[in-house]
Amino acid sequence: MRKLFFYIVSLLLLGMNGLVAQSAQGDGPHSQLIIRGVMLINGNGAPPQGPIDIVVENNIIKKIKVVGYPGVAIDEVKRPKLKAGGKELDCNGMYLLPGFVDMHGHIGGVAQGAEPDYVFKLWMGHGITTVREPSGRGVDFTMDLKRKSAKNEIVAPRIYAYTGFGQTSKTFNPLNDIPISTPEQARAWVRANAKKGADGIKFFGAEPEIMTAALDENKKLGLGSACHHAQLSVARWNVLHSARAGLTSMEHWYGLPEALFDDKTVQDYPLDYNYQNEQHRFENAGKLWAQAAVPYSDHWEKVMTELLELDFTLDPTFNIYEASRDLQRARRAEWHEEYTLPSLWEFYQPSKISHGSYWHDWGTEQEVAWKKNYQLWMTFINEYKNRGGRVTTGSDSGFIFQLYGFAYVRELELLREAGFHPLEIIRSATLNGAEALGADDRIGSVSIGKLADFVVVEENPLENLKVLYGTGAIRLTEDNKVVRVGGVKYTIKDGIVYDAKALLEEVKQQVRDAKATAGYKIMQPGIRE
Repeated sequence: MRKLFFYIVSLLLLGMNGLVAQSAQGDGPHSQLIIRGVMLINGNGAPPQGPIDIVVENNIIKKIKVVGYPGVAIDEVKRPKLKAGGKELDCNGMYLLPGFVDMHGHIGGVAQGAEPDYVFKLWMGHGITTVREPSGRGVDFTMDLKRKSAKNEIVAPRIYAYTGFGQTSKTFNPLNDIPISTPEQARAWVRANAKKGADGIKFFGAEPEIMTAALDENKKLGLGSACHHAQLSVARWNVLHSARAGLTSMEHWYGLPEALFDDKTVQDYPLDYNYQNEQHRFENAGKLWAQAAVPYSDHWEKVMTELLELDFTLDPTFNIYEASRDLQRARRAEWHEEYTLPSLWEFYQPSKISHGSYWHDWGTEQEVAWKKNYQLWMTFINEYKNRGGRVTTGSDSGFIFQLYGFAYVRELELLREAGFHPLEIIRSATLNGAEALGADDRIGSVSIGKLADFVVVEENPLENLKVLYGTGAIRLTEDNKVVRVGGVKYTIKDGIVYDAKALLEEVKQQVRDAKATAGYKIMQPGIRE
C-alpha cells in the first residue's frame, strides 16, 4: 500500500491526466504540449484574442485555435485533442505573449560578482527567453553558454553572442594581442570572430578607416552589429557614419545627438573635463540632447529620414540611465533587498573606479538636466517608431542600480512614458528584437511554424506593465486588503515549461546565502549601523 501511495503521488506530480507539473528546472520538452484557454497577445501589434488553445509539437507551434467567446462556456468537443504521451497546461483566462527578447543583456560580470546562473534565473523569471549579449567576458565564455542553452543543458535564455570589437581570448587570438590599428587587422579580426561562431560584433568606436573596414567585412559575412558610440571616437564617427557603413543597430543614445548637431562638431565639454572621471562623463552626457537640433527642425528631420531609409535599429536602453534623473528611486527599488547580491550592491556604490558608479556629487541640478535629456531623447525614439522605424527593448543591467530581469520590465514602462501604446511595447520587446537578430522566422511572435517561446501571466500586462515584475503589482481588494498580483507564472522556452516564480525563489535563496556567508545587510550609501 505504501508503494502504491507514493506511486500515485508521483503520477500526480509528474502530470497525471495531462496536467503539467512545473519546476524551476522545467518540464519538457514534450512530443505535444497544449496550452489551454489563453488570451493571446501575439507580438505583431494585434489586439488580444481569446480564449485560445495553442498546440505545440516537438517545440514547433502547430495550431492556434480560437475555442470560444467571453462569458460563454467552451465547447470541449471543438478543442484540439491531446495525443497519447502529450501534456496540457491549463491557463484559462491567463495572458500569453511571445518570449521576451533582451537586446542588451550582459551575462553578469566579474566586478559585480554576478555569475551566469544568477543572471539567467532573473531573466527567465521575467519571461526573457532570448538575449543578445553585446560583449562580455569573451567569445569563448559566451559561446560555451550559448551552446549549453541551445541544448537546454542549463536554465538560460537563447543567447546571441556579439563579441566586443578587438576582444581576444586564449583560443581567439588572430592578432597575438596586438591592438587593431589598420583596416587589414580589423578585417582579420572580424573573420576570426565569425569563425568562432559569434553572431555579431559590439563596437565602441574606432578610427573611421578601421570602423569602415570592420563593418564592411562583417556585413559581407552576414553578421549583426551594435555600437555604443563612445565619446572618445564620436566626434569623427557618429551614428550616421555607422549606419551608412553597415551597422545594424545602435545602443543607448550616444552618437545620435552628435549626428543631430547643427551648430557644432563636438559636445560642449567643460574645459576641465576628464573622460576617466565618471561624474564628469555622466553629468555632461545629461546635457547632450539639449545641444542637438530641436525636434522636427530641418536637420532633425534629415537625420531621422536617413536612418529610416537605412532600416536602422534603435535600442535605447532608457532604464540604465534612469538613476541619473532620480537617484533615490533607483536606489530604493523594492527588489534590491531580496534579489540583489551583496557584491552587486557594493559595485553600485559611489566609486572612482567602478563604471557607472558616478555618484561623486549628484544632486538636483544633475537630475533636472537628465529629465530634460529624456524628454528630447524620447521624442526622437517615439517619432522614429511612429514613422515605421524599428525600436527594440534592451536593459543593460548590472550597472547603475539596475537589476537583471527587473530592469527589463522597467524598460517597458519607460517605452510607455515615451509614448508607445502597450501593444507597440510588446512588439518592441518581441517581434522587433527577433527581426533585428534576423530570427523572426523562428521567434518573436506566436505564429504557426515558430518555436515555442512564451510568457504566461495571470494578469493583463497591457493594463498594467507592473504585473510583469517578479515582485508583482500592489492592489487593494474590495474588502480593503492589500495584495500582490502578477509576476510571470510560466516562462516557456523551446517548449519547456518553467515555473517563473520558482526560479525567482532560487535567486532569493542565492542572495540569502551570500548575505549569511558575509554577514551582510544592504545599507544606503554613507549609512552604517
